[in-house]
Amino acid sequence: MSANAISQKFEEVLESFGPNTSYVWDVLQQYIDDPNSVNETWQQLFAEVVASGSVDLPKKSVVKKTSSPNGEHEVKVESAPKTAPVTHMQPSLAAVHKQLSAISGVAGKIVDNMEASLALPTATSLRIIPVRVLDENRSLLNKYLGSRSRGKVSYTHIIAWAVVKALKKYPNINASFARVEGLAYRDEKSQINIGIAVDTARKDGSRSLLVPNIKNAEQMNFADFVAAYDSIIEKARKSALDPSDFQSTSITLTNPGTVGTVSSTPRLMPGQGSIIATGAIGYDAAHQGMSPQTLSALGVSKVMNITCTYDHRVIQGAESGQFLKYIHSLLNGEEKFYDDLFSDLRIPFTSVKWSSDVTSIGLGGGVDQEITEKQVRVQQLVNAYRVRGHLIAHLDPLVDEPKNHPELDPNYYGLTVWDLDREFLFSNKEGYSKLPLRDILDILYATYCGSIGVEFMNIQDPEQKKWLIQKMEPSRNRPPLPRERKMQLLKVLIHAEGFERYLHTKFVGHKRFSLEGAESFMAILDVVLDELADNGSDRAVIGMAHRGRLNVLANTIGKSLARIFSEFEGSVDPKSIQGSGDVKYHLGAHGIHRTLNGKEITVEVAPNPSHLEAINPVVEGMVRAMQDRVVDSERKKAIPILVHGDAAFAGQGIIAETLNLSQLKGYRIGGTIHVIINNQIGFTTSPDDARSTPYCTDVAKMVQAPIFHVNGD
Repeated sequence: MSANAISQKFEEVLESFGPNTSYVWDVLQQYIDDPNSVNETWQQLFAEVVASGSVDLPKKSVVKKTSSPNGEHEVKVESAPKTAPVTHMQPSLAAVHKQLSAISGVAGKIVDNMEASLALPTATSLRIIPVRVLDENRSLLNKYLGSRSRGKVSYTHIIAWAVVKALKKYPNINASFARVEGLAYRDEKSQINIGIAVDTARKDGSRSLLVPNIKNAEQMNFADFVAAYDSIIEKARKSALDPSDFQSTSITLTNPGTVGTVSSTPRLMPGQGSIIATGAIGYDAAHQGMSPQTLSALGVSKVMNITCTYDHRVIQGAESGQFLKYIHSLLNGEEKFYDDLFSDLRIPFTSVKWSSDVTSIGLGGGVDQEITEKQVRVQQLVNAYRVRGHLIAHLDPLVDEPKNHPELDPNYYGLTVWDLDREFLFSNKEGYSKLPLRDILDILYATYCGSIGVEFMNIQDPEQKKWLIQKMEPSRNRPPLPRERKMQLLKVLIHAEGFERYLHTKFVGHKRFSLEGAESFMAILDVVLDELADNGSDRAVIGMAHRGRLNVLANTIGKSLARIFSEFEGSVDPKSIQGSGDVKYHLGAHGIHRTLNGKEITVEVAPNPSHLEAINPVVEGMVRAMQDRVVDSERKKAIPILVHGDAAFAGQGIIAETLNLSQLKGYRIGGTIHVIINNQIGFTTSPDDARSTPYCTDVAKMVQAPIFHVNGD
């Protein structure tokens, strides 16, 4: 290829980048400094340009060292300006106007682009959109995504998606003007390649606006679009964009609202038919002095200005106006816009709907019937979360299917988007206090719908329910743990997993009933034993399932690892008691557990035959005997801990018999701690075919026990 052809090719590349020309020069400077610092696409292009010698190239950066007054050395990086050939002013003129400096290189190309934009006959449509529904639904999205560590959705994600949806209905906005051989044409693009304006920092500290695009956006759902959006932004931040990321942009979305601009009319570049700009999200100037309480009472929404600047040769004002009107309707939730977003991202919430605020809230401080009715509805919603919240909690670490329940939707009780910032009475430790409805919902969701679900409202004793509420809701069921406790739990988990891995590697093919996947049980057991000892208990008796028994014997009881490993070789001590001669996962043992506070509690694992739950009444009887022997009227010196599998707890009748006897005077022991390790498979049966109830724990409701469903992860 000739030098002129290469030069022309480079100019065409620059033209195709439009307002992104400065990025090409930045990458070219990187290539000059170090060819390997840019990707192969850029290397191939720049290698031809450099070899042709037909383009004035930036010079390699020069590093100079200077001394500061205090003797320290500073490093300055200087490079020749990134220039294309420029025409200098006459010396006499330059001498007169010494404050003038030539605009060249990147800045010069921007001048060319802006002057080229003057040739476009543009007009601009403006619309003011209330963002209350957008704001609330984005908050719901991010609340759920944050709880699953699945990133975050920005306003621009949603607005850009609304633009894509609107372009499907008004495809003419995606068209542009073209002139071929002197004839005018409408370039009706078959793809929506939406450009996203990204503000980036250059190496010299200056700012640069890049506009890479998301290609074929019309073929995506919202989840795909968010992934593509985040990918292109990440590439821009890392300066990893290549030419294909800028080519064939059909429409651009720019967001000067991030720097506080309320509204803007950006320049439209040749090759595109329209550019969309959004302003800052906030209250209009007339309401900015009002208190949040007054704004909430009046039902005033934050707003956002959005403009569509279009090429009047191919797009008419009515089309632009209808286009913005449709975006307005989508962002207000019409045509199931947010429902589809939630579905695409697998979010288990009902989206917030736009509605007019028909409730008259008195500003004089008086209490009227409507306020009283709203308070009753809020209390119904609070009660629903306490009763039904577990139904949408994320309890299964193997499946993250979105779940919803109509009784957990404020709309079900006639509460609207305008009520979220209004204050209502809510119970707390001290009694009742006033909180905005959104804060009440945040507390309830975090407490009952996160990785812990609780069934306790079936308890008939109101004091017991009140005690549980006051323990759970203030901490959101996530009480803070001191560093020492976290370190201890980390050690417990490391020991538990290391033990299972060693057995799996050393004794391949041996039956060992591994605890793998449920190692968090060991952390639960460690904390329970610490709490028992710190609250005055002397002894704990564990009725242990097969699965995890060896881990408990080794890491909780402290049974010799040498003895455990020798039993894998078939060497059982004939002098041992509590299961002598039996297989290793039936054996019992006892030891001493030491707490973080230095206290001790005796821990005993009762021997257990193959008939798994037969151990339950045995352990209960052992504990009752221990209590009677020391005349423990409070029944707190010895505590039973029963460990079950999910299928065994639901399927073996001895469970129901033991629970049914537990409250009788002759059998009462003051309560039992049950831990059910839900493996989701009962030997050969899936949960759907193993029981008729939603949970394997439902049989425990006969004694009104509080039930905590905890995600194993």
